[in-house]
Amino acid sequence: MKTVFYHIKKTFTYIILFLLLPAHAAAQWPGLPECDTYMFVQRDTALYLDVYRPEKPRQDKAAVMTLFGGGFFKGERNNRQQRQTAQALLERGFTVISIDYRLGLKDSAMVARNATLFKATGLFKYCIDIAVQDCAAAVAWVCANSGMLDIDPSRLILTGSSAGAITVLQLDWCRANCMKEASDLPPGWKPAAVIPYSGGIMCHKRELKYASDPAPTMLMHGKKDRIVNYKSFGMPLSDRIFGAGKVDKAMNRQDIPHWIIRFDGIGHEVANWLSGSIDLFCTFADLTLQGRITTLDATMTDSNLKPSRWTNMSMLEMYAGGRRRR
Repeated sequence: MKTVFYHIKKTFTYIILFLLLPAHAAAQWPGLPECDTYMFVQRDTALYLDVYRPEKPRQDKAAVMTLFGGGFFKGERNNRQQRQTAQALLERGFTVISIDYRLGLKDSAMVARNATLFKATGLFKYCIDIAVQDCAAAVAWVCANSGMLDIDPSRLILTGSSAGAITVLQLDWCRANCMKEASDLPPGWKPAAVIPYSGGIMCHKRELKYASDPAPTMLMHGKKDRIVNYKSFGMPLSDRIFGAGKVDKAMNRQDIPHWIIRFDGIGHEVANWLSGSIDLFCTFADLTLQGRITTLDATMTDSNLKPSRWTNMSMLEMYAGGRRRR
């Protein structure tokens, strides 16, 4: 009886000690970086951001804000992929800021049962709009607290994966076109660069157009991507998501310098490629931060981009729970 009581008492003690640990300590993976966490806005729920500080910061105090992917129904700012991304950028001297944003499809059980519902109701547009608003609020908080963070807000780069890539591209498009979704941005602020991995822009018009210049942009996209289509994905109510292929054409029509890296035969694998493309990321970032205007149109292959089942399904199949059409 004493032995049983001892084990119960010991277990209870471990539970209490675990609950008393700092929040960041309990969420760590061995070998991945630690961070400081701050609340940046209160919506219907509090939204937080994680700040990773490099051991050897860049002299120009540049920072990268990164947004996770997950189809606007899943994903976390501090998941393993986000921490691996942070580690790759920290090693290059960037301060890294990984943010929350509201997931408009997270609690929508109807979407899981009917993969086409979000198209017919405008729900997908709503998801993008609120994510853009939250990203704008995070930028505003970072700019207001740049002294404490020891960064230069004019040298803040935006990047993201999949849904996060859509969000950062959409934010800069809304900013350039003076749209209300970007109204929380500090007046006159512009990203130092935008680097989306498998992203796109939602627009109700037949062609994209920038009323003012976008931030320097490097588009990364697989031409076989069926989750975020490389060209465009149509909506019944006339809204369309224009992928990197269409964004590239829009920028070319307006003589806007930019980079596009295309991948033949590759699908949505590119969404998770930031840590594997850190040299390319930093080359573009360094040129941009030096004020150099460059243009690049390249097709790449990389043996590390290996196809998998989920990266080759379509958007509708993803929202249907991964069931492939026969």
